[in-house]
Amino acid sequence: MSLVKLYLYHLVFRLQWLKDKLLHNKKLDVIHRNISGGLYSQYESVAGDIPYKEKMKNRECKVFSQNGEDGLLLYIFSQVGITNKTIVEFGVETGRECNAANLLINFSWNGLLMDGSAKNIASGINYYRDIGRFGEGQPKFRQCFITVDNINEVIAENKIEGEIDLLSVDIDGNDYWVWEAINIINPRVVVAEYNASFGPDRAISVKYDPVFTRFSKHKSGWYHGVSISALEKLANNMGYQLVCAESNGCNAFFVRNDVISGGLEVLSAAEAYYPQPKRNLIASLDEQFSMISHLEYIEV
Repeated sequence: MSLVKLYLYHLVFRLQWLKDKLLHNKKLDVIHRNISGGLYSQYESVAGDIPYKEKMKNRECKVFSQNGEDGLLLYIFSQVGITNKTIVEFGVETGRECNAANLLINFSWNGLLMDGSAKNIASGINYYRDIGRFGEGQPKFRQCFITVDNINEVIAENKIEGEIDLLSVDIDGNDYWVWEAINIINPRVVVAEYNASFGPDRAISVKYDPVFTRFSKHKSGWYHGVSISALEKLANNMGYQLVCAESNGCNAFFVRNDVISGGLEVLSAAEAYYPQPKRNLIASLDEQFSMISHLEYIEV
């Protein structure tokens, strides 16, 4: 083996080792956080009097969600109760990492999962079929690019209407406008993605575009969706209150006014807001918005 080949072999080996090490550490970190959160939930009284926002952070747990959303959803539903255990979520990709998966797989919920990619939908159908815990046609998967014009029709076509337990909105674009357009269902809890780069105070959304794709709008991918303040305003207008956000600065949680109970408290957008740590490693919050400030926004 030549020295060049030996060097390349060693380089590939070291890169794979580094990749495995980083992945392993990430998994260990998730396990550590889940155990810590589980202990906190069991022995909350030992913690004494700590701020509500910190309490909610301690309840985060990742099973199938992107970050700690699984734990927050379980806690929220432990406070408000459940009705028909029905979920509608769009922007699920394959459905393996989404807000619905833990409730579907481990708690026998049912629902409708939507994504714009036919490949993602096919993969999701196979994944849930192989699990083998679901009745015929559950969960329902539909491939479609969600717009304000088709969202109610797609939900209706899948025989879902009226009160459901959970709506999850994550399409990296027209989130504000699509949630505003939904009128065929009345979810008790709504999880909606917010854009942390917009900051906690600006009440703004990207302009509606039925074919919105974030990286075609700006190479950073930071121009998308809606601010947490704009989501708070929309939620209030639709009869919901903001009860928390998860600490990686991606999702905000809203509960319908008539079902808020137990240990849940109402927060303002500024109180609930978290930045995105990964983006903050690249640029400050002001620098993030400065990069995309020239693009078109709608104040709400």
